[in-house]
Amino acid sequence: MATEVRIIARDIKVDDYLPSDMHPVLKRIYRARNISNAEETENKLQKLLPFDSLKGINEAASMLAKHIQDEKHILIVGDYDADGATSCALAVRALRAMGCRYVDYLVPNRFEYGYGLTPEIVDVARQKTPDLIITVDNGIASVDGVRAANEASINVLITDHHLPGKVLPDAAAIVNPNQPGDTFSSKNLAGVGVIFYLMAALRSRLRELDWFSLNNITEPNLADYLDLVALGTVADVVKLDHNNRILVAQGVARMRAGKACAGIRALIKVSGRTEKNIVSTDLGFCVGPRLNAAGRLDDISIGIDCLLTDDEGVARKKASELDKFNRERRNIEQTMREQANQHLGEILKQTSENVPVAVCLFDQSFHEGVIGILAGRIKEQLHRPTIVFAGSGDGLIKGSARSISGLHIRDALDRVATRHPDLLSKFGGHAMAAGLTLQRCDFERFNNTFIAVVDELLDDGALQQVLHCDGQLPSTDITLQMAEILQNAGPWGQGFPEPQFQGRFDIVQRRIVGEHHLKMVLKTGDNHVDAIAFQTTDTDWPEQVSQVDIVYKLDVNKFNGRRSVQFIIDHLKPI
Repeated sequence: MATEVRIIARDIKVDDYLPSDMHPVLKRIYRARNISNAEETENKLQKLLPFDSLKGINEAASMLAKHIQDEKHILIVGDYDADGATSCALAVRALRAMGCRYVDYLVPNRFEYGYGLTPEIVDVARQKTPDLIITVDNGIASVDGVRAANEASINVLITDHHLPGKVLPDAAAIVNPNQPGDTFSSKNLAGVGVIFYLMAALRSRLRELDWFSLNNITEPNLADYLDLVALGTVADVVKLDHNNRILVAQGVARMRAGKACAGIRALIKVSGRTEKNIVSTDLGFCVGPRLNAAGRLDDISIGIDCLLTDDEGVARKKASELDKFNRERRNIEQTMREQANQHLGEILKQTSENVPVAVCLFDQSFHEGVIGILAGRIKEQLHRPTIVFAGSGDGLIKGSARSISGLHIRDALDRVATRHPDLLSKFGGHAMAAGLTLQRCDFERFNNTFIAVVDELLDDGALQQVLHCDGQLPSTDITLQMAEILQNAGPWGQGFPEPQFQGRFDIVQRRIVGEHHLKMVLKTGDNHVDAIAFQTTDTDWPEQVSQVDIVYKLDVNKFNGRRSVQFIIDHLKPI
């Protein structure tokens, strides 16, 4: 049911100011990602953008410093994903280290309150009698929630990275690189990156006030929190521009040096990884999902507590709980994928086997906490903007949207709302992902309207799935040494993609493992290389297949203390 894929080798810039002693393969990869000088490959903390150009950050820091001086009660209101959890943990840890005596956190339960600082959450927050609410990874769309807080005489400081709506909340201060008038040159900070910058500004302000020496407080080293910044940044799949690469690289370096917080160390271990060999992609595919699982199925507070504790035993216990949630999430997701395939089959029958320009699916049995993952899987499978809905009670359904390159999904939803003001109860998000709520009885009307809007906004060419790769890799470079060079040349992630190559190989062996994954041994030159294609089987292959065309990543396989080269297959075609 997948669409045809066109494979294109990335263009390489002609200008080349990279070091002459850099490996030619790595040089080619950097140049294809518009890296033209050695400085852009350096991930030193000194290269970080200064906090001053973030609009409102100095005012926010001064206000926050005053609340700390006056021993006011501060409440962090977070989000229920990995970015929100790491943002919350970083804020609590840093504020405590700077001498804040009264700081607590609150995260809305996904299933009871939904996303963000809502009036309902303000009512819950009032029970903790805060003088100041700091939002992390949310708040820029919380117009009603901020109004409710103001009416309750609670100040609100918003830190967020999501795109603002037409009206900003009437908060005491807002720090968001994407708010109007902000000149911070990196618009890609995750929520955890924004709160990290605010803590840097706060430390600077407290230093000016001689706060640390007057109160006999050891001034905190903010680099101690970069493990949290790295995890939240990678898990939130924001673009890894140079500034974000510095944050992630420095955080990963701390993990490798054994300097991560107890919770992250426990999560790495329960994920089957080792600290000294951890890489950025492990954070996205192994550690982050375990943290996210709590927010998807239960309460992200378990994850935040894991990140806040300094007790190794507590951290191991919390990490084990998160791992259990993740296994449960996988089982739920597999069932939902099977149900979704049935729905997709019906849609294709109705459209004469042509995939529509956008896909909307609703099933009352879908789990609200997993619909975002399912939407992403379908989007990858069909290369179509996809929204998956689950029932939410009171006749409402909640949707999670994922988009493809060429369609700004929040703008598309905004056009739907403009055209039919009564259709969406609420929506928000950014270019590639969004959330929305509507009446169950309006699903078909929304489906038809959304497809029409996508048809208007999306060029036909955008519906052709394109897979960019870095050309062919000579068999002499398919080595463990090359795999390690590439692994350490990142951090790789969104907007700075991990290298992948194209090639045709002889099949020596093939088998299905774990019911859903294709494991192969492929021949390259005189060598045999293990390869695996996740969520792929060979049940529909022709009877006689001896070769396979693949697009793959060169990976280091670690098993029983042995390291070997391995292909991670992203696309394959039997020959």
